Amino acid sequence: MEYSLQVLKITRNRIQLLNAMNIFTVKDLIQHYPYRYDEIMETPLHDEQKVMIEAVLIDEPKLFFKGRLSRLTFHCQYHEKILSVVIFNRHFLKKNMKTGMLLTITGKYEAKRQTIVASDIKLKSIRELEGITPVYSLKEGITQKSFQGYVKKALLFYQGHISNIIPDYLCSKYELINRAEALNKIHFPELRSDVIAAIRYLKYEEFFRFQLTMQYIKINRTQHIGISKMIDKEKVDRFIERLPFSLTVDQQNVVEDILLDLSSSKLMYRFVQGDVGSGKTVVAAIGLYANYLAGYQGAMMAPTEILAIQHYHSLQKLFKRTKVKTVLLTGKLSVKEKKQLYSQIENGEVDIIIGTHALFQDKVVYHRLGLVITDEQHRFGVEQRKALKDKGTKVDFLVMTATPIPRTLAISLYGDMDVSTIMTMPQGRKEVITKFIKSTSMKPILKELKAYLANGGQCYVICPLISESESIAGRNAVDISKAMASYFQGQYHVGLIHGQMNDEEKNMIMEDFQKNRIQILVSTTVIEVGVDVANANMIIIYNAERFGLSQLHQLRGRVGRSHQQGYCYLLSEAEHQEQQERLEFLQNHHNGFEVSEYDLKQRGPGDILGNKQSGLPTFMVGDIFKDFHILEIARKDASNALKYHLEDPKIQKMLAEIKNNLLMNNEYID
Repeated sequence: MEYSLQVLKITRNRIQLLNAMNIFTVKDLIQHYPYRYDEIMETPLHDEQKVMIEAVLIDEPKLFFKGRLSRLTFHCQYHEKILSVVIFNRHFLKKNMKTGMLLTITGKYEAKRQTIVASDIKLKSIRELEGITPVYSLKEGITQKSFQGYVKKALLFYQGHISNIIPDYLCSKYELINRAEALNKIHFPELRSDVIAAIRYLKYEEFFRFQLTMQYIKINRTQHIGISKMIDKEKVDRFIERLPFSLTVDQQNVVEDILLDLSSSKLMYRFVQGDVGSGKTVVAAIGLYANYLAGYQGAMMAPTEILAIQHYHSLQKLFKRTKVKTVLLTGKLSVKEKKQLYSQIENGEVDIIIGTHALFQDKVVYHRLGLVITDEQHRFGVEQRKALKDKGTKVDFLVMTATPIPRTLAISLYGDMDVSTIMTMPQGRKEVITKFIKSTSMKPILKELKAYLANGGQCYVICPLISESESIAGRNAVDISKAMASYFQGQYHVGLIHGQMNDEEKNMIMEDFQKNRIQILVSTTVIEVGVDVANANMIIIYNAERFGLSQLHQLRGRVGRSHQQGYCYLLSEAEHQEQQERLEFLQNHHNGFEVSEYDLKQRGPGDILGNKQSGLPTFMVGDIFKDFHILEIARKDASNALKYHLEDPKIQKMLAEIKNNLLMNNEYID
């Protein structure tokens, strides 16, 4: 049962502050875990490193004020060394500091000046302070001490009523502490080993619950009888034979997966991942064609109008020797055009409808919708995908992404779906030559750019900002486009596109670029996904360190999409070694799976996998990449639990909660 914070007798003002931290119940309070722990432990002096030392104060501290800011300086003796210490905005320490007393000083040590710039000073010895202290992410107005007090009250409130969620046989197997002990130790540890034991239990618990949820959804879905579509395999094979290229082995395997799903009596819910340019669109086209042959309409949803238009043109080319009627439905159509299209869709006069979110508006009534495909699925919310799927009866569903992740991780994360992977690239596709240029100026590559443009090529120029910003350093698209237009005046046309433009403006500029009326397109990441211009085979990215590695790989994927050589220049004056290493990695690696794996290790899954929009969980304790081995163990344990331990009371209780949550959220249940 959920209890409001008022039962803990917390003041109204403090409750409002806690609410601003998304803490509304006693349970929320207990589950607001520390994000790090401060351990009081002496460290040796290392230059340019954070240190913690115990030293003797040898002179009277001097205090300086500049407006409201203060600076406190003094000298102390550490073994044989005399160190100078400075700390800012801690003026209140001076009155209690006495010559000869022991201090515990935390800060950054500078060997050359024998100085510590302190971040904290305790007027006690390390021995008196030793221990481990949790640190929480809090709103201004709540101190660490007061928050810990609230947590203590919450744990006392639930004392004797916190029972294990994980079945006893699994707790015993992995030697896990119990849940009540884990919650106490994560908030009030005495030793580092307490934190390790608590986190070990809590990580496994949330991963096990997640995996049980995913597998319950999958079992629930596969038990729903779908429509076994009559696929004309001969016509599908003929369609594939007439394609202007041969399918790769991976494409053939994914096509087989899709055809089996469509002809099966079970509903299709398949996740197809593949690198940029690996040929997912043609796989989708074959699925849509097979669905059409069975007498059903198909819908393909793209996240942007630009990408929807591109898919429309691509599918028109692929279907030109068939009787398939393809239409484009986007928000920019006039009322009259939309009305006409709605009528054609409802009457079954069109076979495949491509569009954006306009596809699931109330006014769109499908004649016989049989297959829904979403591209770049992480950009759509769960409700958006469900709204489109609910436009028909027993609709098969295929989701695609060009942000690939290791297959085993995909199976664990998308456990409610069947996963297909396209690893191989089409024959004749050349690796994009990628160069990391240690500059934020185009001067080092100007010669190459001029030669490339002189040979008739087109170029993308990517900037992290739209316009100049006082708070963020980086080149902006508006100024760069003006500078390039001035420099190349009379030679080449320069275009500008960014996210603040309306769809009509963006579409006009992209059309001009596709028709080579614009030779240099200056852009933000609005062109990241899907835009395909065969003649544009050079991309220059300013301030490359400001982008995620997977995002840079997506941008690089805009070039080299034909048989021509692609070029990518990463301009950056990144000073941090980690940033330089990331760009050097991209320079030397071209496989999207390798890039995403490296990016996941460096940055974590949040931005890459689009957790917030996709419906994927944001785990409170676990990290899906760093703790992948626990995630994978939990997946196997959840599978075994559903097969062999359904009678276990804890499994039954957890499944009842899962089912109730799914029904309340109206998610995943058909």
